Amino acid sequence: MKTILCYGDSNTWGYNPANGGRIPYHKRWAGVLQNKIGHEFKVIEEGLNGRTTVWDDPLHGGYKNGRNYLIPCLASHRPLDIVILFLGTNDLKMRFSLSASEITSGIRVLVDDISKSNAGRNEKAPKICLVAPPIISYIPDSSRFSEEYENSNDKSRKLGTFFHEVAQEYQCDFLDSSKVVRVSKMDGVHLDEEGHLKLGYVLAKKVENIIK
Repeated sequence: MKTILCYGDSNTWGYNPANGGRIPYHKRWAGVLQNKIGHEFKVIEEGLNGRTTVWDDPLHGGYKNGRNYLIPCLASHRPLDIVILFLGTNDLKMRFSLSASEITSGIRVLVDDISKSNAGRNEKAPKICLVAPPIISYIPDSSRFSEEYENSNDKSRKLGTFFHEVAQEYQCDFLDSSKVVRVSKMDGVHLDEEGHLKLGYVLAKKVENIIK
């Protein structure tokens, strides 16, 4: 059995932009991926609302720092065949005051950690699929995230290109999710069920190609 770790934030956890709840597992992209690729694969869903790449959140503490849990997570679930890394959106929050380049530096640290780990088969590193977050193009004033992500549009648009450069540097697979899905118009940040479905199908094809 092949094992896939999906390491991400609320867009992996399945935050529902319609009501703030959680989208059902079979409609979340990791669940869609599991259903699509079948029982020869085990998909591990590791999503956390508010998770950053490498930054402690001044409001919520260090447990939101994606690096703090990454190495224990890899060790806990090894051996892993693929790690799908889908982070970066929360780094765009105003309270972090990060540039697109700094956010990219954070994702590079995580890719480097995974590539140097022994969490794969035969004490080697697992394969990596780096996913750039969807673009935050417009957040309605009615959204609770409108002030939190103010002025994030330009930085958000740069992440696909910058993350692709990291993927090329580490010779890992890459998907720019903004080419596949758009965030919901309801809150401007999260994927809706349709977005999860599309992303799950595309990642299933990615996984099949990676495993070949």
